[in-house]
Amino acid sequence: VLRNAVHVEEAEVEKCVRDVMKEKKIEQKDTGFKTNLHISLLQISGYKKLYLNVENLRKVPYDSDNEEHEEQLIELWNLLMPHESLKARITKQWCDIGFQGDDPKTDFRGMGLLGLVNLVYFSKHYTNEARQILSHSNHPKLGYSYAIVGINLTEMAYSLLKNGALKSHLYNMVSGLPQMEHFHQFYCYLVYEFDKFWFEEEPESIMHFNQYREKFHEKIKGLLLDCDVILTLQN
Repeated sequence: VLRNAVHVEEAEVEKCVRDVMKEKKIEQKDTGFKTNLHISLLQISGYKKLYLNVENLRKVPYDSDNEEHEEQLIELWNLLMPHESLKARITKQWCDIGFQGDDPKTDFRGMGLLGLVNLVYFSKHYTNEARQILSHSNHPKLGYSYAIVGINLTEMAYSLLKNGALKSHLYNMVSGLPQMEHFHQFYCYLVYEFDKFWFEEEPESIMHFNQYREKFHEKIKGLLLDCDVILTLQN
């Protein structure tokens, strides 16, 4: 009964709680146990559902013929570079916010639309911080490619969700169903903390990026081992 209960939809949780209590001969009027089990089952099944939603977004390739995709890309530019207009859709200007070439769509290959949605979310909800970090990324000695690193951190957030490392964080943060919003919030935390980490570490050059990325990844994995952890960027 319990094994089945962790795979149920939200609407079926109430029935599962009753079934488990009946099976374990726990009084139905034990409201404390009932409430806690209800929340726990929502969190467990919700985590699985959140992973599927994130994975589905990751599987959507960036499509330059899709108006919504293009609008989000332009929105990203406008949020980060409010005083400078794009001269064309395909332009070297994209390098100013850390893309590799003159058409950002090629940089989204690994993480699909998820990479773009994350970048836009951070720029929209933490606009000042995003512009500040973009400014840091243009540092003459310690600079890095803002958008490329952002997509790389999407991969980190995604892999931590996929392997279950985000469970304690999300269970502590949400007493119910975790939503896509909560994944985006964790991503924002990663972007903000990575920028601090990078400048504290003072790498010799961007050529050492993978080494420092791995060090940062290990740091985050260590923090997530704390069963009381909540990693969020406060607005």
